Amino acid sequence: MIEGRTILCFASGYDAPPTSKHHVMHLLAERNVVLWVNYHASRAPSASGSDMLYMARKLWQVAEGLHSPRRNLFVLTPLVAPLPSSPAAMRLNRALLVAQVRSALARVRRGPLQVWTFTPDIGYVLDEFAAEAVVYYCVDDHSMFTGYDTARVLAEEQDLCRRADLVVTTSSVLQEAKRGFNPNTVLVPHGVDYEHFARATRDNLPEPPDLAGIPRPRLGFFGLIRDWVDVELCAAIARRRPEWRFVWIGDATFDLSEHRALPNMHFLGRRPYESLPAYCRGFDVGLIPFRVNELTKAVNPIKLREYLAAGLPVVSTPMPEVRLYEHLIRVADGEAEFEAACAAALQDNAPSARRARCEAMRSETWPAKVEAIGAELGAAGLGDAR
Repeated sequence: MIEGRTILCFASGYDAPPTSKHHVMHLLAERNVVLWVNYHASRAPSASGSDMLYMARKLWQVAEGLHSPRRNLFVLTPLVAPLPSSPAAMRLNRALLVAQVRSALARVRRGPLQVWTFTPDIGYVLDEFAAEAVVYYCVDDHSMFTGYDTARVLAEEQDLCRRADLVVTTSSVLQEAKRGFNPNTVLVPHGVDYEHFARATRDNLPEPPDLAGIPRPRLGFFGLIRDWVDVELCAAIARRRPEWRFVWIGDATFDLSEHRALPNMHFLGRRPYESLPAYCRGFDVGLIPFRVNELTKAVNPIKLREYLAAGLPVVSTPMPEVRLYEHLIRVADGEAEFEAACAAALQDNAPSARRARCEAMRSETWPAKVEAIGAELGAAGLGDAR
């Protein structure tokens, strides 16, 4: 286990719903000090309402300064210019970012420094920190995100991979893409907050009030509702299956008014992470309706293991990492197959089946994943991963 270090973590969105970076850093903070740098200069903002709100929130966080939301973990939202294609802005950002991070480190640092980054475009500041190890934790094909400069992101990511001591990837597609730049590239698939989601199978959790008014059967989704989520696929099925209720938990960055008009499409908005097991207990099927494209081919959905740990039958579109779980879930390609898979999944809700799916996730925990990364660092002679 990694301990006695200061982990300088570059990642976006500490205030966002928990993802791999939150789980990993929260665990590392149990035995180390973590300085989470809320990095937000990877994409130039648009004039959309969601981006304007995002910028306002970031400015508020900048003004808030260094704060500690939990023991041994500190969050800094630096003042930087979100103009990644501007050389002048990048020079300014380097000076601003380094000064702000150094000031924060002077206040919180204890022990040798390691840099862990979840964003691919911070190589330009690595030389400013005398880190005993640099870990690039790659969870997505960042170059494929809407609004990103593909060529620039790829060039910066290649540079980061070459300079990192360890590249951690969460899918075989990502591992194959990155190990050409760094032979010390390992595959560590996502974990699951097992005890949290297993409560859906063993605790008598009260049904959330906003779910109680929705008749069953309920086909549920939770997570970010972004352009890679095929809401149209589910809407088409909802029109043919008016007795099915599609329940969506999460915020959206595109117009859902057409889908909200359907009486069996229910958009509840973002809900606290702590409440998700109760929602899972009230779902009859867990959905992963991602569009299959260059972005999602590299994705290893965290919600897959969360649904399973909660005992849910799962229906997903055919992504490579999801196919590895076909013995536990249903994978469907196209509207007709997806509808048929949902119909079959609705018949797979016996308590014994739910318990079996939950039990299959018992060993895939986040502590096990952090332990695996620590072992890789130790094997490479990087730091003291006791």
